[in-house]
Amino acid sequence: MGVLRIESTRVHDWLARPAAPRWRAFDIQLTVYAAALVAIGLAMAFTNSGPDTLVSGSTFTRGLMWAGIAVVVFTIAAAFDYTWLRTFVWPLYALNLALLVVTLAVGDGVGGTQRWVLIGPLQFQFSELSKILTVVVLANYLASPSRRLDSFVTVLGACALIAPSAALVLMQPDLGTSLVFGAILVGTLFLSGVGLRWLGLLGGLAMAALPVLWTYVLRDYQKQRILSFLDPAADPQGSGFQLLQSQVAVHAGGLMGTGLTNSAQGRLDLLPVESTDFVFAILAEELGFIGGLVVFGLFAALLWRVLAAAWRSKDPFGLAMGAGIASMVLFQLIVNVGMVLGVMPITGIPLPFVTHGGASLVSLALGLGLLQSINVHHPRTSW
Repeated sequence: MGVLRIESTRVHDWLARPAAPRWRAFDIQLTVYAAALVAIGLAMAFTNSGPDTLVSGSTFTRGLMWAGIAVVVFTIAAAFDYTWLRTFVWPLYALNLALLVVTLAVGDGVGGTQRWVLIGPLQFQFSELSKILTVVVLANYLASPSRRLDSFVTVLGACALIAPSAALVLMQPDLGTSLVFGAILVGTLFLSGVGLRWLGLLGGLAMAALPVLWTYVLRDYQKQRILSFLDPAADPQGSGFQLLQSQVAVHAGGLMGTGLTNSAQGRLDLLPVESTDFVFAILAEELGFIGGLVVFGLFAALLWRVLAAAWRSKDPFGLAMGAGIASMVLFQLIVNVGMVLGVMPITGIPLPFVTHGGASLVSLALGLGLLQSINVHHPRTSW
């Protein structure tokens, strides 16, 4: 049985490798699927911009700007040898926590929240970047040769790494993003080979902590959001309004949809945050059931390529990193669509690539770029 070793890469060795052979392994499919989802997101930004679509600062023009930045970030990350991240993983972890602390100190938001930080003319949500940095740190931890994946001590160590980021985000408060950290943890542990008994025990401990979370951590409006999905009609003008309007939009779309810019809910401004958390409701109304199926198909294909990149990795670090990104995207997809349809509580989780948001898009581009780095620099087999 061979021994898997992770060795540092020298700068001149990396530069000496011929460029063409490296880039032949570039996964075109992964890039095309992601680009298609971004294009759908821009289409939704276009339809949600109203009559001022091409005016500077509109939802659409800002979406174009962030898409351009995302392309640059993706390209740089793909050209970068991802194994170098292991050299800087602890400074990255410190940076991650520092950015979240800065958000709490000087951040701004809606209704007293502290989620965004102004960087010049741009507004950035560091919790989105924190997801990717957390994936990298967790992958490095699990890839260490000294870690025993059949030990609950390893699971507890992984929880200890995730907990500070999740707690800082929950203090903003942002329940949805803090749940994403939990999904990254569970998905990465599972796909890295941690035993189901330990994951079951972890799930049991999480369930036991729910009463404490509900009583002492969650705010009243968060509790109201969670409960409203059980019976939104009980408060149709209050906590249930958003969900009811979302369901009206989805139902109005039918099979083929009403067509771009023809959303009644969007045109009459009946659906709050239609360009962000509830963008799928407008998508379903304008593109219909068929459009929704296309989006699900693109996500399924993208997740397949993400996992393929992880499996192609020569080391457990790349595998765990791919597992974390796949878990993040899948969890956000399920929860976002679920809350739009009324089968999951409203938690403010964006739909990857489609929801309007620069921080989310750029962070996803960084994550996919690192996966392309696996394909380009350290492929094992073809998929």
